[in-house]
This record gives sequence, structure tokens and C-alpha cells, in this order.
Amino acid sequence: MTASPAPQIPVVVLAGFLGSGKTTLLNHLLRNRAGNRIGVVVNDFGAIEIDALTVAGQVGSTVSLGNGCMCCAVDASELDTYLETLTRPAARLDVIVIEASGLAEPQELVRMLLASDNPRIRYGGLVEVVDAAEFPATRERHPEIDRHLSVADLIVLNKTDRVAEADLRAVREAVVTAGGRAAVVPAAYGRVDPELLIDPVHRPDEDDPVRQLTFEDLLPEADRMHEEHLHAAYESVSFTADVPLSPRRLMAFLDSRPAGLYRIKGFADFGAGDPGNRYVLHAVGRFLRFVPEPWPRDEPRRTRLVLIGSGIDTEALRKELEGCPDPWQDATEELERSMWGVLRYVRQPDDDEA
Repeated sequence: MTASPAPQIPVVVLAGFLGSGKTTLLNHLLRNRAGNRIGVVVNDFGAIEIDALTVAGQVGSTVSLGNGCMCCAVDASELDTYLETLTRPAARLDVIVIEASGLAEPQELVRMLLASDNPRIRYGGLVEVVDAAEFPATRERHPEIDRHLSVADLIVLNKTDRVAEADLRAVREAVVTAGGRAAVVPAAYGRVDPELLIDPVHRPDEDDPVRQLTFEDLLPEADRMHEEHLHAAYESVSFTADVPLSPRRLMAFLDSRPAGLYRIKGFADFGAGDPGNRYVLHAVGRFLRFVPEPWPRDEPRRTRLVLIGSGIDTEALRKELEGCPDPWQDATEELERSMWGVLRYVRQPDDDEA
């Protein structure tokens, strides 16, 4: 039996103009990591790495890149060197966060990650942090912010507590328009739900091995006492099917996924389309990938998906997903052809690795 591939580590790019609150958000993430092991690459502009000092001691695996923007000072091969260090099995990391300089071009960082040859990583999304209080002035000084927002997968509208309600509505409308399909989540002091960026871990060699972490576990005790929980800013949909999915129907759903749907994760069963494998589905923003792997022993064959977004119609999404199973599925040439749509998003190994 073919062994299951090692889980890939998501690499999240955290971007935003100077003063938007990137480091505050990162520190919030590190303080509320709920058992996750986080590797951090801090890219600070200038000789004194203030951001690196700010997050020092918060995390075990930190790489600091000084002397300029990462996208200018580090090419893809150099970035791979740092990622190679952080993705060694001994580090046992669950996610890597690259905090980009406020002067960086985020689309270049994304390009570098997607071009990486490291088989142990996958793209975890571009998170663009926006200072809601300073957005109009920042946009006037730096009109390129619209371009940055247009390539983001998730936009954190930060410092909303400093903006009057009417002004905040106008800022949000402008950000949503510039962001296109990106999910927009409001925040104060960089406090976003860690579930948006990292999946809860389950380690059999640590305390309480039989219990899975929940959304509520991801919140610190102080946050649980508030009426407004962090996860109130977004919606989630859980979908399970005991009947194999139609590859064609699922791809039609994925190709037309709505604006604001930030993440999709889980396992898809295509039945006779590939009876030996389940397909790990990972989507963040516009990025989509399937990873085939053998079904674990004694695990029921079923599809399990979780969708996370902001401003999404959960009932409409659930109804569309309910139309994806094919109870009459059988091995046919048409089914084989319909799997091509899925296989387009499977990363193919190099010829010398086959």
C-alpha cells in the first residue's frame, strides 16, 4: 500500500502598509495559537529589525531577513533556503507566517511561494492588513494599495474602533470594491480568530489526545467572556456526504465560488472516479489544490468539507454542495473524463521523482 504523503505546511503572507497593524496581528496569533507550532519569517525594512525584536521570544522558530524588502532582497532560491530550515520534520511546525515589510510588493511574495520547489509547503494565502482610520490618506499617498487589495485572499480591516460608524461603512465599501473576491473581516488591535489562518492541531503525543479543538478552544478566556466573539466576523459551512461526489459538479461549484469565500478545506470522495484515493481539498482565495492520498484504514469513505468566509450566503452554499453527490455514479469513460478537471489542480511530481 502506498504511504500517505507528509502533510504540507501552509505558508501565509502577512502584508500591509506601514502602521497597519501587521505585527500586532502576528503577536495576537502567537499568543492564541492553541497548541499550534508557528514558524515566523520577519522581514523588516532598515538595519534595526524592530519587528523581529517585537516578536522575539513569542515563537520557537524565527527567521529574520533585514536590509530591505524581502521581495527585492531575497530571490526565490534564497527564500527556499529559509523555508527548508523551517520545514524540517524536527521543527514540527503547523504553519509558517511571513510578515512582509510595509514597503513590500505582496504579489511578488506570492509568486515566489508558488514557484517554490519545496514539496513540504503549500500556499496559505495573502492576508492584507488595512488601517481603517488611515485608509483614505494612505490611498491618496499610495494608490497602489488598490492593486495590493486586488490580489489578497483575506483583508483584515484593522483599527475599526477608531472610526465613526458612517466613515467605517464608506471605508469598508471602498475596500470591498478594491478587494474584488477577497473576504473582508473587521478587527481592532489585530484580533482575528486564529481559525482563519491556522487549523487546530491534534497531536496524539500531547495531553488529552482524544479531544479535538473547537472554535471556542481557539479563543483566550478573556475573549470568551465578551458577547462579541472573534468568529462573529465570519461564517462557516460544514458539509458531509456519504455518497461519492460528481467531479464535474464539484468543479462547477469551485469554479464559481463567490466573493468572500476565503477558505475551503477537507476531503472529497470521488468513488469510482478514483476508488483507491481520497482527495485532500485546499482552497484559499483564488488558489485551489487537490492532493490524492490513500484512504486510511477503517475510516468510512465520505466527503467532509469546511467552508469559511465573510459575507457569504451559507444556505445557498450548502444547497449547491448538496447537489454535488452522485448516487448513481459508476465507472465510465465520461466519469474518467470528468476527473480531468480535478487532476488539473493536483501538483504533479517531477519525472525524476516518479
